Formats: sequence, C-alpha cells, structure tokens
Amino acid sequence: MRMNVSNVEVGYDKKVIVNDLTIGIPDSQITTIIGSNGCGKSTLLKAMTRIIPHQKGQIMLDGAEIQKKNTKELAKELAILPQTQDSAVGLLVEELVSYGRFPYQSGFGSLTKEDREIIDWALNATNTYELKTRFVDELSGGQKQRVWIAMALAQNTDIIFLDEPTTYLDMAHQLEVLELLQNLNEKENRTIVMVLHDLNHAARFSNYMIALEQGNLVKAGTPEEVMTSEVLKKVFNIDAVISTDPRSNKPICITYDLIKEEI
Repeated sequence: MRMNVSNVEVGYDKKVIVNDLTIGIPDSQITTIIGSNGCGKSTLLKAMTRIIPHQKGQIMLDGAEIQKKNTKELAKELAILPQTQDSAVGLLVEELVSYGRFPYQSGFGSLTKEDREIIDWALNATNTYELKTRFVDELSGGQKQRVWIAMALAQNTDIIFLDEPTTYLDMAHQLEVLELLQNLNEKENRTIVMVLHDLNHAARFSNYMIALEQGNLVKAGTPEEVMTSEVLKKVFNIDAVISTDPRSNKPICITYDLIKEEI
C-alpha cells in the first residue's frame, strides 16, 4: 500500500470529525469511501491530500509523511478533484486542463512540448479532445466533469482523489464518469480513491471499500466484505437486502428499510 493512515484525528476548531482512524489505500486499485452525510468522508479525503491538516497521527505516502513533502512535489504524486469546482467562466477547455501542468512549471514558464503532449493525452483519455476549443461553462454536466478529470490527469500523478464525482449527474453521465475512472485504473494503472453516495456504484466499480460512521472505521475490505446487511446497518441504520449483480457479480443492495427505534 502506497498510502497509509495511522491513528489519524481530524477536526475543525475543537470538534473531532475523524477519530483515531487507521487504514491503508491499496496501490493500483479503486478504493471508495462510503458513509452517511457528515460522517467524515470528505474530511478524510481532504486530510489525505493535505488540503486540511490532521491534528494527530500520521499520513504516509511512499514511506514519507505528506506534511513534510514539498507542495509542488506532492502535486506530482497525487491529484484531487474536489466536490465543488470553480465555475471556470470564460476559460477554454484546453486552458483549464493546462492548469494541471502547474506543478511542473517554474516561475511564469510557458508550456513545453511535453506539457502539450500530456494535455492532449488527458483530453483524449477523457474523450474531451473535440471540446478543447469550447468554453467550459457552455458544456453539459457530464462533459464538465470529464474535463475536470482531464485536468487532474494532466498532473500525471499515480493517485487521483475524487470527492463525489457523480453528484448532480444523471444516470447515464454517472456511468460515463465511473467507467472512465475504471478504464484509467485498468489501462493506466492509476490508483483511484473516491467518495460515493450510491452504494451500488461503489460496490460495482471498487476493488476496496472503506465504511465510516461518525468518523470511525466500521469496516474496510473488498465489496463483498463491506457491502453486507450487518455493515450497512451500522453505517446507515438500515435493514438492507443484499444480492449479487448478475452483470458485475458484485454485491448489490436491492431494497432496504429504515430501522426504527422502539418507543
């Protein structure tokens, strides 16, 4: 495992959001973090990418603490697509994607031939090359999300973090984005770490899952180990019926009821 989180505590002011958490992120696999709203999923993602500091414990990448890494060097190792992106009003697609090359530039240096080749590769990998001269704010939701992923790809990192990459997208565009990430993992050997709300998507597209509840680890393991009635009861307070997806052979939640407290 390239990234290891050991006894980490993360909070805002005096409120602890992630509590004494220890997990590992498998290399060259797709890992999805699941949990209810406010359980600490996004907070953990931000801590692992050094967007916010952690108060206790260690977050190690390739045996080195991320807090001690040079900012530009860290940006060459991991990229993050946050939950909400800037509007990018007035920017062409190619311009936005070029921002991914910032960690490799010195001062006000212009794009090199290698930079442009990587930008074109990122556009092609996300099927957005034909959009390169379009304005970002004119694109559909699915197209925008692919363009933002292209920018993250242009950083040319081995690890890509994504916070709810399918939010606000319709069913077809959700699959489009998830299949793109799966393709990047399988063909480019990229390690993908993401937060998803849709449990069936999480199980279908992940090799490894991490289930959180109120900042605590409930279960980490394969989709078969995490996507169980027992785990989902602890995480979401639901009584779930789990079966097997006939197409992916992964676990699927076919129905569920809220578990109501007895009065």
